Amino acid sequence: MIHECTVKVRAFETDGLGHVSNISYFIYLEEARIELFRELGASLEMGEWEFILASTSCDFKQQAYFDEKLTVETSVEKIGNSSFHLYHEVVNDRGIIATGKAAIVHFDFHTQRASALPIEMRAKLEQFMETTKVKER
Repeated sequence: MIHECTVKVRAFETDGLGHVSNISYFIYLEEARIELFRELGASLEMGEWEFILASTSCDFKQQAYFDEKLTVETSVEKIGNSSFHLYHEVVNDRGIIATGKAAIVHFDFHTQRASALPIEMRAKLEQFMETTKVKER
């Protein structure tokens, strides 16, 4: 299953060259992750939050512009003992605009250490394991 999150490019997300600024893509990827966490049933309350973003990257393929509708398609690439890896494609009607990756760690904020992913979360993540739609364009 692929998780989809639609965003609309706002004027302040563009730069002096008229296209979406590179930093804005990380905002779109974050928005997609938050929506995915919401769908997974994870608490978004700060006192209950159990994850950290260990790494993220973005490769730019095409330009996007103000007022365009973009869809961030997200799948789970890998599930480890205490972490999982996401793969994102930012697409519009012209194709893939950008691709991104994120490593998310289940984290115990009291001990300041990674902790094992709960069985229930692992099962939910498995539903989003990579499918043929993402990465086949």
